[in-house]
Amino acid sequence: MSSAGIPSVDKLTTSLRKLLERSNELKPDGGIEPPLTSKNFNGDVETIIRHAEGGITTNTQDHYAALETACRNIFYDLLASTPIEDQAFSQIWNLLDIVSILSDIPLCEPGLVFWLVEELLDSQTIDGCRVVFDYLDSRRERLTAKHFKQKQLIILRACNELLRRLSRAEDTVFCGRVFIFMFQSFPLGDRSSVNLRGEYHVENVTVFDKTSGKQVIKADSFDGAMDVDQAPDATSDEKTVSGDPAVAAASEGQSGTPQPPDNTAKAAISDAPEDKVQEPEPDTEALYPIFWSLQDVFSQPTRLFETKTFESFKNGLDLTFRKFKAVQQHQQSRGTSKLPSAAHRTLKRKRTDTGSDRQDLAGSFNPRYLTSRDLFDLEISDLAFRRHILVQGLILVDFLLSLTPKAKKKLESTSNKSVLYNYSLPEEEFKWAAAMRAEIAVYLQQGQEGKFYYRMVDTVLSRDKNWVHWKAEGCPLIKQPPIASESFIESQKGAQKTSAPKRIRPTPMGSLDLDFLLNTGDEGQAHGLEILKKPARYNLPKFEDFKAPIMEDEFDLDMAKTEAEKESIGVAKASKMWRTLRIASRNRLNLFDKLEDGNGLGPLFDPPPAAKGGEVDQGKKDGTEGEQPAEKENMEVNGVQDGVVSDPMPPAIEVT
Repeated sequence: MSSAGIPSVDKLTTSLRKLLERSNELKPDGGIEPPLTSKNFNGDVETIIRHAEGGITTNTQDHYAALETACRNIFYDLLASTPIEDQAFSQIWNLLDIVSILSDIPLCEPGLVFWLVEELLDSQTIDGCRVVFDYLDSRRERLTAKHFKQKQLIILRACNELLRRLSRAEDTVFCGRVFIFMFQSFPLGDRSSVNLRGEYHVENVTVFDKTSGKQVIKADSFDGAMDVDQAPDATSDEKTVSGDPAVAAASEGQSGTPQPPDNTAKAAISDAPEDKVQEPEPDTEALYPIFWSLQDVFSQPTRLFETKTFESFKNGLDLTFRKFKAVQQHQQSRGTSKLPSAAHRTLKRKRTDTGSDRQDLAGSFNPRYLTSRDLFDLEISDLAFRRHILVQGLILVDFLLSLTPKAKKKLESTSNKSVLYNYSLPEEEFKWAAAMRAEIAVYLQQGQEGKFYYRMVDTVLSRDKNWVHWKAEGCPLIKQPPIASESFIESQKGAQKTSAPKRIRPTPMGSLDLDFLLNTGDEGQAHGLEILKKPARYNLPKFEDFKAPIMEDEFDLDMAKTEAEKESIGVAKASKMWRTLRIASRNRLNLFDKLEDGNGLGPLFDPPPAAKGGEVDQGKKDGTEGEQPAEKENMEVNGVQDGVVSDPMPPAIEVT
């Protein structure tokens, strides 16, 4: 591309070359790393470009066009003169870094750097494109950080053009790198790769050999029962087609010698126990067209909504699974299948296993299997092939299980009706699908690293259900807008207020004032809490201590003038008399007979001399003087004294 004598283009070209010379000084060894930033140029990129502009271009679009022309001139010169293997090719990477800096300011079109990358990919071989992707992988976050909306269509177009050039059989890893770059560049909820209408890849047709030297397939296996004709040169020994009873019956019908299916089944299982019926192993030749016809349903699952197609698919998948189980058993019996012992199987993958078996499994991926009849027997003997087919069946069975009334009820409120179907799976077909899924799950856990393989598949399918639900909801935004600072501060205050410890009131409602415990009282008096520790507050008093209070109450009662005052004093006197009787019942129970109603408690406080002498004699008899026996001191055992049972509670004393 020539500048055609445009002064602004010539000046910008000269300025860009100066920046490239400075970049060569910063990276004398060349290479992709490290990336150049504006800090490496001390912020002079914008100054140099604007100085070169010199006020010639006042329009932004004219300036963008002039700078783009200058960049392309340098880019084409370097691309035409320097191979990608040469160390001098690092000037291309430096130029792309400079253009990226200019697009971020912005002083050029935001998508200019990817336009140049797109042309660079078109000019290189597959090996050269790998080197270009090394640059893209190292600059991905920087290139997509700003102005992504102006760049996303260019990224998508460049990657899709590259994928069309790549072979998925030979460049599988490189294809994966391209897909990963797109997935990491585009937002998680971007709709560019979402199949909103739920369309299937019906153009993916599996072509296989429907005829052979011995059999001629007259109709497709999913359009009805399969008719098998005998070849003209076939002998009578070649008429039997084992496998599906329907296939065997069709073969016998064409041969002219019909036999009941029951007899054939009994002959095949004559050596088996009567209580366990073993199904015959499907024949490889008969299974071949049935097996490859399953791919038609895998590519278009909605065909299963037809009853006839569903029955054919169910029979075909059952036959395929039976054949796979038989092959697995044969390999185990011959010792060709490496099955780890059950004791060493774990759900976790061992990090120390780096043997050739894992490399064989990792390199066994084929984007499209060969469908030759001669290779079919070898293919089903491959563990990776069997797993690949059963994973396809597992995906389709999960699709069927999502059509049950219970599963469809969860998606009733969704907006995208194009991915919802009116078909509901019947109860009988649901039982078959659930049983088939369980059998496939058990089978996939067998073989080398079977536990890890099934866990990986099950995890992917479980997460895919979430994506299906997200698509059915119309792909709402996954990344939510940030919360306003005011709302965040308000919610933060509310959370702090809720979680803050409650401040206790000085005097809670309904509580007693306990300040008296802190009162020191007058000088010389004890502390309020010390007063509560006096023995008089918790020791049982003597009944004689109530004599003076009772006498004071009697005096106050005589001096009382009002009925209310008399009643209050009478209640206080009765309480003291009752406590006196309770305490006196411990050692003066014999004096209770002396008490008379209305005469007070005088006999208790002043007992007659005979009672006193008796007590003294009793004390002497017990060997003590002036002391009562301990047994008599504590005589309150259910009112028993001297062999006489008395009422443990004294009679009510009439208050006078």
